[in-house]
Amino acid sequence: MNFVAIPLAGLVGGGEWVWIFIIVLLLFGGAKLPALARGLGQSVKEFKKAQREDDDDKPASDAKKTETPKTPSTPGPN
Repeated sequence: MNFVAIPLAGLVGGGEWVWIFIIVLLLFGGAKLPALARGLGQSVKEFKKAQREDDDDKPASDAKKTETPKTPSTPGPN
Protein backbone atom coordinates (compact mmCIF):
# COMPACT_ATOMS: atom_id res chain seq x y z
CA MET A 1 0.00 0.00 0.00
CA ASN A 2 1.25 3.44 -0.85
CA PHE A 3 1.07 5.54 2.35
CA VAL A 4 2.33 8.70 0.65
CA ALA A 5 -0.85 9.05 -1.43
CA ILE A 6 -3.20 8.89 1.59
CA PRO A 7 -2.57 12.47 2.86
CA LEU A 8 -2.87 13.80 -0.68
CA ALA A 9 -6.23 12.09 -1.27
CA GLY A 10 -8.18 15.16 -0.08
CA LEU A 11 -6.59 17.59 -2.50
CA VAL A 12 -8.64 18.55 -5.54
CA GLY A 13 -6.85 19.90 -8.60
CA GLY A 14 -8.08 22.02 -11.50
CA GLY A 15 -9.28 19.12 -13.64
CA GLU A 16 -11.31 17.68 -10.78
CA TRP A 17 -13.07 21.03 -10.26
CA VAL A 18 -14.17 21.00 -13.90
CA TRP A 19 -15.67 17.54 -13.51
CA ILE A 20 -17.39 18.53 -10.24
CA PHE A 21 -18.88 21.58 -11.96
CA ILE A 22 -20.13 19.47 -14.88
CA ILE A 23 -21.76 16.96 -12.52
CA VAL A 24 -23.43 19.73 -10.49
CA LEU A 25 -24.63 21.33 -13.72
CA LEU A 26 -26.15 18.04 -14.85
CA LEU A 27 -27.78 17.37 -11.48
CA PHE A 28 -29.30 20.78 -10.83
CA GLY A 29 -29.56 22.32 -14.28
CA GLY A 30 -28.41 25.71 -15.47
CA ALA A 31 -31.43 27.61 -14.12
CA LYS A 32 -30.89 26.60 -10.50
CA LEU A 33 -27.14 27.25 -10.32
CA PRO A 34 -27.46 31.04 -9.73
CA ALA A 35 -29.96 30.41 -6.94
CA LEU A 36 -27.65 27.82 -5.36
CA ALA A 37 -24.68 30.18 -5.59
CA ARG A 38 -26.74 33.04 -4.14
CA GLY A 39 -27.85 30.86 -1.22
CA LEU A 40 -24.29 29.74 -0.57
CA GLY A 41 -23.08 33.35 -0.65
CA GLN A 42 -25.76 34.45 1.81
CA SER A 43 -24.87 31.56 4.12
CA VAL A 44 -21.19 32.53 4.11
CA LYS A 45 -22.11 36.19 4.68
CA GLU A 46 -24.36 35.29 7.63
CA PHE A 47 -21.67 33.04 9.11
CA LYS A 48 -19.03 35.77 8.92
CA LYS A 49 -21.46 38.30 10.42
CA ALA A 50 -22.18 36.00 13.36
CA GLN A 51 -18.48 35.38 13.81
CA ARG A 52 -17.75 39.13 13.93
CA GLU A 53 -20.58 39.69 16.41
CA ASP A 54 -19.23 36.90 18.59
CA ASP A 55 -15.76 38.45 18.52
CA ASP A 56 -17.22 41.86 19.39
CA ASP A 57 -19.20 40.41 22.31
CA LYS A 58 -16.25 38.76 24.03
CA PRO A 59 -14.48 41.95 25.19
CA ALA A 60 -17.80 43.47 26.27
CA SER A 61 -18.63 40.46 28.41
CA ASP A 62 -15.22 40.68 30.06
CA ALA A 63 -15.85 44.34 30.89
CA LYS A 64 -19.15 43.47 32.54
CA LYS A 65 -17.39 41.21 34.99
CA THR A 66 -16.62 43.36 37.98
CA GLU A 67 -15.00 42.38 41.17
CA THR A 68 -17.35 41.91 44.05
CA PRO A 69 -16.88 44.63 46.62
CA LYS A 70 -15.07 43.39 49.67
CA THR A 71 -16.94 43.95 52.87
CA PRO A 72 -14.87 45.62 55.51
CA SER A 73 -14.00 43.23 58.25
CA THR A 74 -15.19 44.21 61.65
CA PRO A 75 -12.62 44.01 64.38
CA GLY A 76 -13.33 41.22 66.81
CA PRO A 77 -13.08 41.50 70.56
CA ASN A 78 -9.49 41.39 71.81
